[in-house]
Amino acid sequence: MRTKQIISFISLLMLSACSGGNASNSVDVELPAHPRLVSNSADIVQMRNAITQPGVFTDTFVALQQQVDAQLLHPMIVPLPADAGGGYTHEKHKTNYQLMNNAGILYQLTQDMRYANAVKDMLLAYAEMYPTLGYHPKRKEQSPGKLFWQSLNEAMWLVYTSQAYDNIKLAISTEDATAIENGVLRPMALFLSVENPQTFNKVHNHGTWANAAVGMTGLVLGELEWVEQALLGLDKSGDAGFLKQLEVLFSPDGYYNEGPYYQRFALLPFVLFAKAVEENQPERDIFGYRDGVLLKAINTTIQLSYNGLFFAINDAIKDKGTDTIELVYGVSIAYGLSQDTGLLSIAKQQNQILLTGDGLKVAQALEQQKATPYGFANLTLGDGANGDDGALIINRQNQTDDVDETVHQALVFKATSQGLGHGHFDKLNYIFYDNGEEIVRDYGAARFLNVEAKYGGHYLAENNSYAKQTISHNTLIVDEQSHFAGNTALGNQHAPNIDFVVNNDDISISKATMRNAYDGVVFDRTMAMFSPKDAPYALIIDVLNVQSEQTHQYDLPVHYQGQLIETNFSLNTALSQMNTLGNSDGYQHIWQTAKAQTEGELSHITWLLNNRFYTHSSYTPDTTEILFGRAGANDPNFNLIEDKMFMLRVQDSREHQFINVLEPHGEYNGSKEFTINSHSQIQALSGLSTESVQVVALTHNQQSYLIAYAQELVANDSEHTFEWEAQRFTFAGQVTVIALSDTKKIKHD
Repeated sequence: MRTKQIISFISLLMLSACSGGNASNSVDVELPAHPRLVSNSADIVQMRNAITQPGVFTDTFVALQQQVDAQLLHPMIVPLPADAGGGYTHEKHKTNYQLMNNAGILYQLTQDMRYANAVKDMLLAYAEMYPTLGYHPKRKEQSPGKLFWQSLNEAMWLVYTSQAYDNIKLAISTEDATAIENGVLRPMALFLSVENPQTFNKVHNHGTWANAAVGMTGLVLGELEWVEQALLGLDKSGDAGFLKQLEVLFSPDGYYNEGPYYQRFALLPFVLFAKAVEENQPERDIFGYRDGVLLKAINTTIQLSYNGLFFAINDAIKDKGTDTIELVYGVSIAYGLSQDTGLLSIAKQQNQILLTGDGLKVAQALEQQKATPYGFANLTLGDGANGDDGALIINRQNQTDDVDETVHQALVFKATSQGLGHGHFDKLNYIFYDNGEEIVRDYGAARFLNVEAKYGGHYLAENNSYAKQTISHNTLIVDEQSHFAGNTALGNQHAPNIDFVVNNDDISISKATMRNAYDGVVFDRTMAMFSPKDAPYALIIDVLNVQSEQTHQYDLPVHYQGQLIETNFSLNTALSQMNTLGNSDGYQHIWQTAKAQTEGELSHITWLLNNRFYTHSSYTPDTTEILFGRAGANDPNFNLIEDKMFMLRVQDSREHQFINVLEPHGEYNGSKEFTINSHSQIQALSGLSTESVQVVALTHNQQSYLIAYAQELVANDSEHTFEWEAQRFTFAGQVTVIALSDTKKIKHD
């Protein structure tokens, strides 16, 4: 016990030094009474009244009370840390902080001391154990914790536990409060800040969690100097800290640099700490900071989803979606501030009500049927602090809350920056969603989160060797080498240029150009969503141009889900023995299942998924090799998902243009035993390029179209001229769609 007291005393001295020599408030501001983080005393009064009346808020309260009461029947266990993520002790400490947070809420709503005592007793146990801990025995490489394998989880524990302590602080004795604060809350705040400046001052989601944990604890304990450090960095210069995170990690559009999966993960500490600052220091106008970027980020997180799941770009685990607790908090807090009734439709889908003041507002508004459809939209989300490091471009058809998901379509054109360490080497990649499914897919992350049997829940080795490599995405690969040679630091220095984005009644189209992914190679890509006359679904038009002074091999893969149905060329299929596509850069992980040579100027590949057919049509006037493959080679522990793909390959070429169309069509009904339109309706496809204009010519279901666009961004009144089949055409602005006569066929030039 004497040793623990000495350790605690040293911790307090270090915190005093960190706080300018005074462990008490160095900023003379009076804080509200407890609770004062995510709910205030007025909220508590309203919530206590609400649970006396029937309704969804009361139902949530009753369900939580039953859950916590059942948990309190079991002995309290605070084990010594032993396991990595997903292991028993890791999960137990996680369950404990969730239980403490829930019990603290129940104490405020019921004033039943059983709940306050449960939190107090558990915190006293942690206060007894924490000062004795060194680094975790399974510590992670980057930033180890004590209670958990990484300090990130330590910060998460403190974010939740600070709320629990806030709710019960006034209900326990001064002696117990002192023991808890000096035994665990202050030492952990010290550990996450002055003892780990490399994380606390880092512009990264780990830094965000650490800032929020220390700042929220500072508000609970009245240590406003900690709050300043959480907001501005340890030296309070503003070069680090929470506000710097808001400035650097989010673009002006609210897009988070690491992508949707980590935007979701980082959202919780952002919104919880901001809510706590708003409650205690409203004069800061934290939600108005940087033109309201945090509220924009909440809405952007919703927009980064299809059919309730987040777009699977960068290091993403695919089962995360808009019902995650991070976005439940985000939606509730955003609604509490904005009263945006569109958010209520998302809250209705989430089907989770928070027992907070904002949660009560959401519950009451839902019962009053105030929800309106959420405005999913065509968006160009600039990336980077200034919004000029590329963009994520989203085009949608029919995605609203009141339309059947089978006609929802979303095209995601990834022309963003690298995305720091969680970014993938996939410049100008795209993903396509239709019929509630990911049709042209991204692998996401190679990781089984919290599955200890799979490398302790870490990112697998295959995340670096395959999932991050360019071959696992739907974009150009030169000479079987990944973009930037797989170098993240180099990738972070370069972003695509967005040439133009146009959304009108005829077509949604965007173009971006990438330089520096390969030495001496420039490539651009145009992605469009176009609905021909009488077509039930939009077509995806894809034009990729690559230029170099040297000859190269150019590969363009397409990763798909479903069952291959037919091709209009002969396949040389590997029947008894398979080889890998290559030896490095992810190629070593793909079995070559078949290969073929194109047999004409129009090549079709058709597959079936979820009772709908999809045909990828390519203009192939030159000799083009098509390779089919499946992930899983050089994978001794079967870590990889058996991802299917095909790839267009052109060899010994300086310049090449890939022109492709992806076409959803038809229906297969196994129950009623009928098939409709299983064959492609694309009868012709070709293109024309001039210095200023690109033309895509296609015939769909006997109707021919010319889609012409200016290669660079132009004014609406600028005019362009091109010739097609000896006929002269002129158009103004960026893009035009010309429907030719029904009987006139488009010839291949």
